[in-house]
Amino acid sequence: MGEVLGLGMTHFPPLGWPDELMDRALQFGFADPAVPEAVRQGEGWPEGMREEFDRPRQEAAADHRAAMVAGCEKVRAELDAFAPDVVVIWGDDQYELFREDVVPAFCVVATETLSFAPWRRPDGDPVPNVWDESPDTVFEVPGHVAFGRALAASLIRDDFDVAYAYETRVDRPFPHAISNTVLFLDYDRTGFPHPVVPMTVNCYGSLAISRRGGMARIAADGETAALDPPGPSPRRCLDIGRAVARAAQASDLRVALIASSSWSHGFLHDAGWRIYPDNASDRRYYEALTSGDHTPWHEATLDGVVDSGQQEMLNWFCLVGAVEEAGLSLEWSDYVETFVFNSNKCFAVYR
Repeated sequence: MGEVLGLGMTHFPPLGWPDELMDRALQFGFADPAVPEAVRQGEGWPEGMREEFDRPRQEAAADHRAAMVAGCEKVRAELDAFAPDVVVIWGDDQYELFREDVVPAFCVVATETLSFAPWRRPDGDPVPNVWDESPDTVFEVPGHVAFGRALAASLIRDDFDVAYAYETRVDRPFPHAISNTVLFLDYDRTGFPHPVVPMTVNCYGSLAISRRGGMARIAADGETAALDPPGPSPRRCLDIGRAVARAAQASDLRVALIASSSWSHGFLHDAGWRIYPDNASDRRYYEALTSGDHTPWHEATLDGVVDSGQQEMLNWFCLVGAVEEAGLSLEWSDYVETFVFNSNKCFAVYR
């Protein structure tokens, strides 16, 4: 019988960027002509935002980075101690591998090697990074074809019509939710030896194509094409997480399951003028995790998740279902809250 470890973390892109770029999403929102000047000046801001906003920005960014790095280091230490045979990472695809030709709700990627070059944009421009790595740097991580194939087969037999892939597209970006997870778990660049099976989740749903999975200004909404079909519901993500845990337990492997995402995103939170996240809702979910009463997670609706800008949390709904099925308990967690740096971050270890 397989052994299971549950982990949660963030793949927040600015963690890999210099501090001066960490508030990029906030500046993008402030530049939106649809945002009233009174809001830019502080009208309607949640309690606590002004204090963070008025701090020297790079000082605040350095503190935010330190908290995230500490969370990543804790997760990596627990992962190494568990010594997994395979690591399954739930992460969203934001108009990267999956575009107009196909957008699966879930896809298991079973390859021998995962290869990605994170520091060059599709247009060829370099991406600044805190490691000063070359734009031509290519990372390679071992995959696990046998378990990936077995996982997809198990899910299909369990009535989940998942997609699967044996290779990725060299002409498209690799999903940063997966690649950043590996990069941040190897923040000190000692290497990442654990085989990885990505499992993508269509978290962006109705915005996957219409916004290309990224930021959009309120002022441009009138120019946006019709919304896409929705992503999977929180209930479906809970259920498939349970099914993944069953597949892991049915194997003879040590399987680590990682949910990778930040929580509410400011640029997805319309009620916050796409400037700040829905911290109140995130706190309720976190309190439910720490108390062990997952009722809010089971009562969640897709509309509620979307309204709060919590689309990427669908990855965490998969994790919650998995740890319930596997009978794991929360051993450690940390919640890193912010109003200025776009999204709240959560880290967790389940045994």
